[in-house]
Order: sequence, then C-alpha cells, then structure tokens
Amino acid sequence: MVSGRFAVNTASSMEFVDITANLQRIIDDNDVDSGLLVAYNPHTTAGITINEGADPAVQSDLIGILQHIIPLEFPYKHLEGNSPSHMMATLTGSSVTVIIENGRLLLGTWQRIFFCEYDGPRNRKVWWKILGG
Repeated sequence: MVSGRFAVNTASSMEFVDITANLQRIIDDNDVDSGLLVAYNPHTTAGITINEGADPAVQSDLIGILQHIIPLEFPYKHLEGNSPSHMMATLTGSSVTVIIENGRLLLGTWQRIFFCEYDGPRNRKVWWKILGG
C-alpha cells in the first residue's frame, strides 16, 4: 500500500478541477498494475466526484443545478457565510474509489475525476491511497 497527498489550488468560488491526470501520474510513479485507488478530500466545503470531462458545460451545469437546489440565501444557523458550500459538499461526497487495471484508472470513455470547490478560491489538498498493486 502506498499513500500520499497533493495540492489543489482553486481560482473561483465554485469550480470543478480535473485531477484525473494527477491520480494517473501517482499510479505510474508507483508502478501499480492493479488494485484500487481511493482519493479523499479532507475539506468540509469541497467534494470529489466522477463525471463527464469531455464537455466543460457539464461541470458548469452541475454547479448551476447545485446552486438551484441549495439556496445561497436561506436562514442558515451556521453563520460563517459558507453554509451552502457545506450542503453542496455533502451532495458530491468526500471520496471516490476507482479500480486500477493494467496500470490505468478504469474509467468510462468520458469520465474524469473532479475536485469540487464550493468555497474558494482556496489552497486545498487531496489525500490518496492505493490498495493492492
């Protein structure tokens, strides 16, 4: 088993950052042929998800629908001003697990792994662990 972390720096208040290449590079650097990769986000106002990466409009639409579902203005009791970010992070979740086969992340044709920023811009991190190998 190998594990580590890497930085994700976001530039907007809400954005999806494609981290697929970062994770594939980790697999390549550790010469992993098969196993599982777990990517975990230790932040309560950000998430990680797998979705389409070919058309950037998908990420924009996802952010738009999250903003539609979760109102920015609501009588939130948490008064830090980032309550909607906590709600959005709950919907996307804090980790993904992906199968590694023949040294590659086993993703669908259009799938990419995204770090989901909901309270940026910030300097974030992603923790990862590879099981197997």
